[in-house]
Amino acid sequence: MTNDIDETMEAWRIERFGGPDALRRVTLPAPRPARGEVLVEMRSAGVNPVDVKTREGRYPMVREDALPFTLGRDVAGVVARCGEGVERWQPGQRAYAFVGQGQGAFAQYVSVDAHALAAPPSTLALEDAGAVPLAALTAWQGLFDHGKLERGERVLIHGASGGVGQFAVQFAREAGAHVIATGSGESLELLKKLGANETIDYRTQRFEEVARDIDLVYDLIGGDTQQRSWAVIRQGGALVSTLSEPSQAEASKHGARATRYTARPDGEQLARITRLFESGAVRVEIVERYPFERVPDAFARIEQGHLRGKVVVTRGGST
Repeated sequence: MTNDIDETMEAWRIERFGGPDALRRVTLPAPRPARGEVLVEMRSAGVNPVDVKTREGRYPMVREDALPFTLGRDVAGVVARCGEGVERWQPGQRAYAFVGQGQGAFAQYVSVDAHALAAPPSTLALEDAGAVPLAALTAWQGLFDHGKLERGERVLIHGASGGVGQFAVQFAREAGAHVIATGSGESLELLKKLGANETIDYRTQRFEEVARDIDLVYDLIGGDTQQRSWAVIRQGGALVSTLSEPSQAEASKHGARATRYTARPDGEQLARITRLFESGAVRVEIVERYPFERVPDAFARIEQGHLRGKVVVTRGGST
């Protein structure tokens, strides 16, 4: 254990659910890692739509009895201290993680389960690495854990130009799938560069008039888009969503599998993603970076929507 850790820290948290004014910058005691945990000094943290939902009280994994609550679901930084039983990690090492559903990463320090951590790509600065874990793991688990995507299959990715969707396009391409991606017209060139075999402008084209015999629909939009997707799924295919629970009646009618899921921390999967970054097979698009003092501005940018990449919050000393 190290002795040069501040006893207090700054954090952005909510004490009630609500709009932008519910987000407050406070001073708290610095956490101490429990057994099996690692204390990470934050250098960057991705800002995700789930952070806005949590602030507003629309995220069911964080209920009122969890308040006050520090926001921020993923982190990149430097190991500051290790709890008992942690052998793999040492103070001073670079690390990143999806922190799970507990107290979050918009803080100077965050305690993370050691099994959730991986070494970030050597090809990424820590100020950018915080954009990766949650979005990348969400895409990975949707395609492979739940979607069972295999080489040669056809995958239709709705909402492909967002943070999760961009990773999904790249992972599916690397897996040898035929990738069809939906997005707005101005995003289509980027999606092609990321590896989409076909792109569909949802503003001018109905995807069901273009896509056929789809093995996996990966749904990042929900609503009417999800419902219309049944028309393009082949018999025995699958629909996987991060948003609303798909109709099991429709799934049965099409002989298909259908599920909604929530991403989970997984350091081993994140290490595999790191290797894809280091081989040059995968990249992350950073839309904007905000210093820690401007977390509310980062939230405002997320709430504007139409992001074609990731927003990150950075906090000094990037390595």
